Amino acid sequence: MTAVKLVKHPLAQDALARLRNRETDVPQFRALISQLAIYLAITSTEELRMQTVEIETPVTKAEMSVAAEEIVLVPILRAGLGMVEGMLTILTRATVGHLGLYRDHETLQPIEYYANTPGNLEERMVIVLDPMLATGGSASAALTRLKERGAKRLLLASIIAAPEGIERLERDHPDVQVVTISIDQKLNERGYIVPGLGDAGDRMFGTL
Repeated sequence: MTAVKLVKHPLAQDALARLRNRETDVPQFRALISQLAIYLAITSTEELRMQTVEIETPVTKAEMSVAAEEIVLVPILRAGLGMVEGMLTILTRATVGHLGLYRDHETLQPIEYYANTPGNLEERMVIVLDPMLATGGSASAALTRLKERGAKRLLLASIIAAPEGIERLERDHPDVQVVTISIDQKLNERGYIVPGLGDAGDRMFGTL
């Protein structure tokens, strides 16, 4: 079964409330997406593999824990791009791949139009970025393509998620953990998350 980890920090909840507000303008929306991505980065890497190394401080030598695995961020274009900057604020050494998927507004099915990811994915933690897990179609397709490229340790980081999207990943990818800030009520007849925040890509790039 897909494990879901919720970010419960009060400031993340505050930022999410402002993100949802229809009065939030494009610059504010982008800043809030980036801010929320920082919380997701921290929570997504709580189980990062570590190793002990010896370092020398100005005072003495000491054994310290450092990251033992590399991280790859894979935003689903286009809305996932808005999460990259915030993620890299914390994950400064991460590499970034890209998957271009869009959802057909009639069939709600994902269509791939671009893919560029680093090699050796099987040796890295891969975090897929998609601000809204709605039907789960695009996320599931992205995870499938990354597994085909060798990825074995995968997480999905989403700002909000619908129960329908989580259920889809439980069926298609029970081995993938979902990290999110909110599980919303449902999808409406148009496939939008309720209460949601509208179309994240349009609000982020000012294409309403």
